[in-house]
Amino acid sequence: MQPTLRRAVFAGSWYPARASECEAEIRGFIEKSRISPPRNPNPVGGILPHAGWYFSGAIACSVIHCLKKAGPPAPDVIAVFGMHLHAASPNIMMPIGAWETPFGNLLVAEELAAEMTRRFPFRLEMPDRFTQDNTIELQLPFIKYFFPDAKILALGVPPTDASLQIGQAVVETCRRLGLTLKVIGSTDLTHYGGNYGFGGHGSGSSAVAWVKQENDRRVIEAMLDLDPRRLMAEALENQNACCPGAAAAAIEAGKHLGATTAESIGYATSYDRSPGDSFVGYVGVLF
Repeated sequence: MQPTLRRAVFAGSWYPARASECEAEIRGFIEKSRISPPRNPNPVGGILPHAGWYFSGAIACSVIHCLKKAGPPAPDVIAVFGMHLHAASPNIMMPIGAWETPFGNLLVAEELAAEMTRRFPFRLEMPDRFTQDNTIELQLPFIKYFFPDAKILALGVPPTDASLQIGQAVVETCRRLGLTLKVIGSTDLTHYGGNYGFGGHGSGSSAVAWVKQENDRRVIEAMLDLDPRRLMAEALENQNACCPGAAAAAIEAGKHLGATTAESIGYATSYDRSPGDSFVGYVGVLF
């Protein structure tokens, strides 16, 4: 019999493995959050980071919490765009089964997945045969906690115009199937320093300032302008988003869900928690 449950890979290391510990961290993120109420009271999606919860969990939690606070109706499906892919990579999807989380299993939206595989080529993964990927898994406990009845469609998409077509098609297909939808795109920002082979702008606090004020600022501006093509071009040229296809597809989907504006609800770097010559930027965006 084909296994139906995709086991969590990063639980117990990048985030807690026990539901009680996950809930305690989530409550802590919410209590310590300094985010003002979003200007848009009914966001349809967002962009969020995917490092270990110690580094970026507060921002990721805030994005999904804001989607929850938008109120009823709760979405039938949450589409999660992610994965570290380059322009020549295939589209990737697990079309059946469920994902393991500390709060219980998250079912795949199998009818939606089947429709998408009819329209676009995907490299299909199975619950027992998949690429280990933090970009999607790190979001799943938040999704299950805030949206316990939602199903998910997790898609790996490269930074190409075809990924924008996939984002649009997810929205159109959900409408045809009578499913309500919210979307998220998972990406971190600049990976700076020797650990990542990218530098040239000093070290320590001066490097952090350049990343925040220059390199990350440009790609965040593209996100806030809801400009997916500029986002992808910026990231490919300046290495300031590690999953630009995911962020771009989520924005394109969000626009077809009615998003016309976006706002940043948090920015940080791993340097804030662990100062060093190598660090990563993180942003949370709602639209």
